[in-house]
Amino acid sequence: MNQEHNAALLSLHGLHAWYGAAHILHDINLHVERGEVVALMGRNGAGKSTTLKAIMGLVPKRSGQLRFMGQAIEKRQPYEIARLGLGYVPEDRRIFTDLSVQENLMTGRQGNRTWPDGSPGLNWTSEALYELFPNLAQMQGRSAGAMSGGEQQMLTVARSLMGNPYLLLLDEPSEGVAPVMVEQMVAMILALKERGASVLLSEQNIHFARLVADRAYVLEKGVLRYRGGMQELADDGEVRRAYLGV
Repeated sequence: MNQEHNAALLSLHGLHAWYGAAHILHDINLHVERGEVVALMGRNGAGKSTTLKAIMGLVPKRSGQLRFMGQAIEKRQPYEIARLGLGYVPEDRRIFTDLSVQENLMTGRQGNRTWPDGSPGLNWTSEALYELFPNLAQMQGRSAGAMSGGEQQMLTVARSLMGNPYLLLLDEPSEGVAPVMVEQMVAMILALKERGASVLLSEQNIHFARLVADRAYVLEKGVLRYRGGMQELADDGEVRRAYLGV
């Protein structure tokens, strides 16, 4: 593994993943630094969601070296990885529809965290999250099942933040979400970055990614085809057309 990436918050080296006999990810190498937003981009079926699931231990078979907060996580269970401070927001939301907004938030609650250097981590309260997501503040007692898809997406993100993650994995945060919700999502990601947390987001929408990401990786059929600055990707029409279709 490259020496410069040994101290990264999250690093993947030689990651492969399979669903049954289907070999989905091929030798993925990427890293995320503290306080950085990284976009994992590609068309549908490129392997973006599988990469996030593999990081969380949610694929049947994977190999390679995965390190988070200086610890090897390739043999850990998903709940153990979450307890280390790695948050995950799946594309299909998975909220508790019978519970209220406030009750959903409480299900994600974990204790306060401290960075290895002794500085305090992001220790969220529901009150602070209601400031970050004003729409949720107006619905605290509402059943989560009565919310729109975009509102449920916001609730899923807020619930993950109640776990005080050092790094948040976001799967397709802008897909199928109303423009006003996308604006709130952008504000949320930038607020996380400003507070020193990191985000790895799977995304197809280059306009959304451009607003929040520092760097980008581009996947095609489970193989990394591009790595570099987000702005450089946005400016590179040839790469965009080849791998993103835009």
